Amino acid sequence: MKIDQLMADSGVGFGTSGARGSVEAMTNPVCYAYTQGFLQAMQAQSLIASGAPVFLAGDLRPSTGRILAAVARAVTDGGYRPVYCGRLPSPAIAFHAMQQGAASIMVTGSHIPDDRNGIKFNRPDGEILKPDEALIREQSVTLPEPFPAIDEHDLLSPDPAAESAYLARYRNFFGPDCLQGMRVGVYQHSGVARDQLVDILQALGAGVTPLARSEVFIPVDTEAIRAEDIELGRKWAAEQGFDAIVSTDGDADRPLIANEHGEWLRGDIVGVLCAHFLGIKTLVTPVSSNTVVEACGWFDHVYRTRIGSPYVIGRMNQALAAGESSVAGYEANGGFLLASDIERDGQILQALPTRDAVLPILTILIGAHGQNCPVSQLVSALPPRYTASDRLKNFPTD
Repeated sequence: MKIDQLMADSGVGFGTSGARGSVEAMTNPVCYAYTQGFLQAMQAQSLIASGAPVFLAGDLRPSTGRILAAVARAVTDGGYRPVYCGRLPSPAIAFHAMQQGAASIMVTGSHIPDDRNGIKFNRPDGEILKPDEALIREQSVTLPEPFPAIDEHDLLSPDPAAESAYLARYRNFFGPDCLQGMRVGVYQHSGVARDQLVDILQALGAGVTPLARSEVFIPVDTEAIRAEDIELGRKWAAEQGFDAIVSTDGDADRPLIANEHGEWLRGDIVGVLCAHFLGIKTLVTPVSSNTVVEACGWFDHVYRTRIGSPYVIGRMNQALAAGESSVAGYEANGGFLLASDIERDGQILQALPTRDAVLPILTILIGAHGQNCPVSQLVSALPPRYTASDRLKNFPTD
């Protein structure tokens, strides 16, 4: 069976970031076949070898455990070693695998409702790009007959190393007292980073109040903030006097940040402020991001791309190949991609060229705290731009 034909038959296809489909369409055989196709494509490029570890993680939606088990079975049957790292942020599993020179797979539907899910595939050097997708589509895979029964309880106990490495990434670079005295609310909902975000902020000295933890999946979309979340932000700020409120989408590759008034910041504003804090010189962003990035005059080079992280990463790679230094990217959803290592005060923040929510959250908070100003003042320093975004709901896909 060719993956290309499987896509047509199942309705599960590649989107702007990974394969996605309805939970009903993402059957165990479909997820197994996609995983086989990915592994074959990686081996065809000599990026992985038989017996190599493949790191796995997932978000908190109800279907994720079953899909993870199907993915793990395909990894094992393909002659590789699955290493299950638990329910973790997408950038956490990608970062840990990259440090090990290994491929990784994240089961997540990101910000979409829980009747859908997805699988993100990462090469040992980062996200798969459009040429990788094309190669996966060309793969012919063979499913076992009869197809085995797969249960999510087949997953082994999580390896804690990926979570530990992600927390250490920020704790080591920024230091233990950089947020001392700051009061931060963490809107937890059903985001997979809800506990790690609290841990990281506390490790940096912030006083943290967890808010609105949910055991029911809530599809938080940072480009189309729900009316109830707008109201919650204002309510929490008024009642509890936070310096900021922070959150992420379902798999923690898109940040949600509110100022001291509980007003949520636009993701493309967050991306510009994050890049400026880090001293980025070359910045890549899709055409959907607003024009403040050019108008502010903070960056030597600004490149625009089509929408989707593979295009942003591809353009960042071109900039690096051309010898440009201090390269990063961001999307209108606020997800930040770091293509170059950043050195500061003898510490190195290693490149992580995939969307991350925690880095922009920390740079906004630390930037405001370091300047002894409210978050709203950071934003007011930018040239005014008027932008809006939302999403169509219940829109037919055929």
